[in-house]
Amino acid sequence: MAKSEKKDKKRKEVTETVTETTEATEAAKDVQVEEAEVVKVQKEKKEKEEIIVPLEELSPIAQPLAQKKLLKKLHKTIKKASKHRQVKRGVKEVVKGIRKGEKGLLVLAADITPIDIISHLPVLSEDAGVPYVFVTSKEELGHASATKRPTSCVMVCPDAKKTKRKEGEKDDKEDDYRELYEECCREVEKLDQKMVF
Repeated sequence: MAKSEKKDKKRKEVTETVTETTEATEAAKDVQVEEAEVVKVQKEKKEKEEIIVPLEELSPIAQPLAQKKLLKKLHKTIKKASKHRQVKRGVKEVVKGIRKGEKGLLVLAADITPIDIISHLPVLSEDAGVPYVFVTSKEELGHASATKRPTSCVMVCPDAKKTKRKEGEKDDKEDDYRELYEECCREVEKLDQKMVF
C-alpha cells in the first residue's frame, strides 16, 4: 500500500505542476500580447510625430532657412549619407572638416541656444566656399543623422570615405544618393542667391 500511495502523491504533484506551468504560460502570453500591442502604438506615434518649432524660438541669424520641400530632401540626403559614413556631426567635427578643406553641404539647426555655439560656422563655411542652410529643429536633424541626441550641425561630405567594394557589386545606391545631394546643393545655392540679390 505504501507504493500505491507514493504513486498517487507523485501523480497529484505532476498534475499540479502541469496546471501551474500552463497557467503561468497563459499569463505570460497575455502579458506578451499586451506588451506587443503597446509597442505597436508607440511605433505609430513616432512615425506621425512631427516637431514644430515656433518662429520666436528660431535664431535671428538663421538665414537661409529651408522650407518644407527642401527640408525633406535634406533629411533624406543626411540619412543616406550617414549610412555611407559620409557625415560629420557636431561643431567640433564640422569645424575640423572645414579647416582641413573638405567640401560638402553644411546643415545647421536654427533652434540652438545660446546661438554663440554655432554663430561662427556660417562665416567659416563662406570663407571655405561650402554651401550652408538652416533647418528648424535640432531634434529632427539628429534623428536624420542616425543619432538619438539632438544635433546642432551636420556636414555631408560625399567624397570623404570611400568604402572598398567587391568587383561584382554595383554602385546604384551611391549614385542615387549623389544625385539627391547635388540637387540639394543647387537649391541651397539658389536660396543664397535670393538673399544676396
